[in-house]
Amino acid sequence: MTILDAAPVAAAPICAVAPIGLLAELTHRCPLQCPYCSNPVALEAADKELPTAIWQDVLRQAADMGVLQLHLSGGEPLARTDLEDIMATAGEVGLYANLITSASGLTRKRLERLAELGLKHVQISFQDAEAANADRLGGAKNGHVRKLEAARMVRELGLALTVNAPIHRQNIGNLGALIAMAEELDAGRIEVAHVQYYGWALANRAALLPTREQVNASVQVVDAARARLKGRMQIDFVVPDYYARRPKPCMGGWGSTSMNVTPTGKVLPCHAAETIPGLAFDNVRDRPLRDIWLTGAAFQKYRGTAWMQEPCKSCELKEVDWGGCRCQAMLLAGDAAAADPVCAKSPLNDRVRAIAEAESGSDAAAFTQRNYRNAKATAPA
Repeated sequence: MTILDAAPVAAAPICAVAPIGLLAELTHRCPLQCPYCSNPVALEAADKELPTAIWQDVLRQAADMGVLQLHLSGGEPLARTDLEDIMATAGEVGLYANLITSASGLTRKRLERLAELGLKHVQISFQDAEAANADRLGGAKNGHVRKLEAARMVRELGLALTVNAPIHRQNIGNLGALIAMAEELDAGRIEVAHVQYYGWALANRAALLPTREQVNASVQVVDAARARLKGRMQIDFVVPDYYARRPKPCMGGWGSTSMNVTPTGKVLPCHAAETIPGLAFDNVRDRPLRDIWLTGAAFQKYRGTAWMQEPCKSCELKEVDWGGCRCQAMLLAGDAAAADPVCAKSPLNDRVRAIAEAESGSDAAAFTQRNYRNAKATAPA
């Protein structure tokens, strides 16, 4: 199997009373400086973050409307000194809580307390299986060793563990070792996530985009590992769009399964939605979460199929891939309502192929690390 054989997976119904999951981006502060971070290039300052009480109210509203899963993310959510208070509220209202963390600063005492308050699952990101390269990519000395220690603590305390492995040209050769590392850590799941090119990853695309041959080789590695580890460890595989024939149903379809609350309270249909100019985002400070989900302008904009242009409008797969990614259409076509240019039916598909061939074959190795200093230099004026 190669990347070209991959097909989109049918998505859920257009809209339910509530999304399945809520991604709570508690902060953009983070001790790591990963060059592919999905945070926007314009990072939110700490003094603009929602206070504890508002986050707690957001979680109560989410539970009341039927949200099942809570993903506590960032940046680094451990940077919030009130994380325990937020976690306590999640436990009180019955949300299944997942901590998405770099694990930097995660002590046993703090993990035990979070587990007492209701934490069920921890997802730890690993930049590589090789410590030196992992620390280079993350920009944190001894970061890899601390991650390994934290992962073992998670399992010792009986919590579910997912290893998140963002894959790109500068670590793809160690994919097999990353999967073996996850197995040794007793992870129930590994997310082999080829980097998607928005935000910081877009700024560093020439240094990160793998070649078609490397991507196809990664498919073979994953297929072999899935066969070997069947029934023991789940392997989720997110392939890079630039080599696919069909686009992925972004977020299962715009405004259909998930919502994202930013550190300052903006409610987004996906984490990259702010890259689309002209969208108006409601804020949890001003409007109930349920109303934003059901009738908010940003959620309605590309929900369903009525917004579609050709070739999506008459495509037999329009309720399978939902036209692909709106943010990617904006970035590559200049029109968020256009067909995702990674689709073979898009008139711009050749442009995507040309970008992939040119940048994956470049000698570029240097990248801009994600931090507040570089955010000021990189963000659009």
